Amino acid sequence: MAITNAMTTIFKSHILQGAHNFRASGGHSFKIALYTSTATLDATATAYSTTNEVSGSGYTAGGSLLTNVSPVTSGTTAYVSFSNVTWSSASITARGALVYNSTPTSGLSLTNPAVAVLDFGSDRTSSNGDFTVVFPTADATNAILRIA
Repeated sequence: MAITNAMTTIFKSHILQGAHNFRASGGHSFKIALYTSTATLDATATAYSTTNEVSGSGYTAGGSLLTNVSPVTSGTTAYVSFSNVTWSSASITARGALVYNSTPTSGLSLTNPAVAVLDFGSDRTSSNGDFTVVFPTADATNAILRIA
């Protein structure tokens, strides 16, 4: 089993179909779900799944709603990120995460289509404390989603 950082292939196709709206005001709802080290997640992920999703106190299946940060450009790169997300008083262990769109444009053959896979590099644990996913700086070099 492995988790590999990736912008999913299905997301790339959906961009060309106009299926995702990242605007902070009036955009779609994006969520982040956490997964154990037994999950297999990479660029081929197509949609949110409960298979090998984390369970434990302070965490609800489906993950947490992300706060959109409207897309911007710098030079020839367009990018978007999200605000950090925290699960409070959580007792969980996660190896990675899946960002997905819980309200995509209608007409897609998928529900909750995958956007990106995050590999934490190793298991991360919280014991009745905060479990926080810190997104990289929102700029043309580091943002979580970049199109150059």
